[in-house]
Formats: sequence, structure tokens, C-alpha cells
Amino acid sequence: MPYTLVRADNPGPMTLEGTNTYLLHGDSGTVVVDPGPADPAHLEAIGVRDVVAIVLTHTHPDHVDGVPALAGRFGVDTWAADPDRVPIPAERLEEGDYVLGGVTFTVLATPGHTADSVCFVTVDGVLTGDTILGRGTTVVAHPDGDLGRYLESLRRLADLAETAGDRPVLPGHGPELPSLAAAARHYLAHREERLDQVRAAVAAGDSTPAEVVARVYADVDHALWPAAEQSVRAQLDYLDSLRERE
Repeated sequence: MPYTLVRADNPGPMTLEGTNTYLLHGDSGTVVVDPGPADPAHLEAIGVRDVVAIVLTHTHPDHVDGVPALAGRFGVDTWAADPDRVPIPAERLEEGDYVLGGVTFTVLATPGHTADSVCFVTVDGVLTGDTILGRGTTVVAHPDGDLGRYLESLRRLADLAETAGDRPVLPGHGPELPSLAAAARHYLAHREERLDQVRAAVAAGDSTPAEVVARVYADVDHALWPAAEQSVRAQLDYLDSLRERE
């Protein structure tokens, strides 16, 4: 499946080099994955004339704010796991196989980063949105983000690589990664390490997310601490759920 990457000019701490928009080229049309921000220059750079559909990995603004303009230009449907979160009427993506414009892909539900996150599995790579990034790790922001579900989603992706063959990661931000298996395993190990650090912080007497962030994320740029605090809320909620099961 040939594809083209068009990167939006919206770099930042949360978007890395910018939002990645992917054009999946089929025999009878092009599917746009995550149109990105409502930036006229970016939408113009997408540039293809045979767009047949827009599909979304999730509905954070840096991925979907460009949907109304792009869908209006081409007169095509937009597909999302939760159509109610899309800024225009949209079709519902269910888990399973799709063929749009000759583009074949499988939708895999991977909630955790957001409740509506999905990945698109193709023969040439897995489009992971913000579930796996090309560099660093993603934010799981409570309450829409759910760490328990996120860990399960990472395990699903690791299992996919083992059972259906490894393939590259085409992330929503950052560069392509060569191995889905390696990326998913790395993310799982990182999350377990962070959970151990949060457990230790709580045992040391930290009682609020801000206190945990100050201890666990001390070496992280302070500009990222608000996002880290949201992740800590998700981590604490997950640890509470584990204790309730004991």
C-alpha cells in the first residue's frame, strides 16, 4: 500500500515535529488519515484530488480540526470510532476490515490514550495515532485516558506483531519506527517502570498528583508537568483499581 506523509507545521512539546497526516493511495482513490489542524497551508499541502474518505485515529483537536474544511472540499465522508466527537457529522468505525477507494485496512480498537483511539493495520505498517509515537511516550490523560485500557491496547499491538507479522509503526507524531513489536514492548516496559516509581512516591508520603510529579518527573521539562500530572492521575486511578481487585 503506497502512502504519503504530510506533516503539519504545528510543532510543540505535545506534537513533536507536528501532526502526521497520512495519504493512503488505493487503486480508485486516496484515504486521508488524520487531516490535522485547521491550517490552510497544511490542508493545501495534502493536495490530492481523488480523496474518497477521511478516517481518524482519535479526535484530539490537532488531528481533527482540519476535518470540516477537507471534507467540505472533497465532499467525502469522515469515519471515526466515536462520531459524536467529530466536528461534523461522521460515520462510525467498527473494529474489523475495510476497503475504501481500493485501500484495504483493519481497524483495531486501542483505547487508552483516549476512549476513542484506534489503529489502522495495513500490510505495510500500523498507523497508531497517539497510541505509539515516533519518539518519546504518549500522555494518558485522566479521565478520558485510561491506563488499564492503554496497557491492554499495547498488549494487543504486541500480540498482533507476534501473530500477524511485525511491521513498521506509522505514528501520529514523530518519525516512522521500524518495529511494532519493539515499540509496544518498550512502551509496556516504560509504563511498568513509571508505575513502580509512582508506587514508591506514594509509599514515601506523596498524596497528590502534583507531589508525585515533582518526585517522579523531576528530570522532565517543567513545561510538561501539567501533562505529566494528568498522566499521574491516570496512574493513581489504575493503582486504585488494582487494589480494589485484591
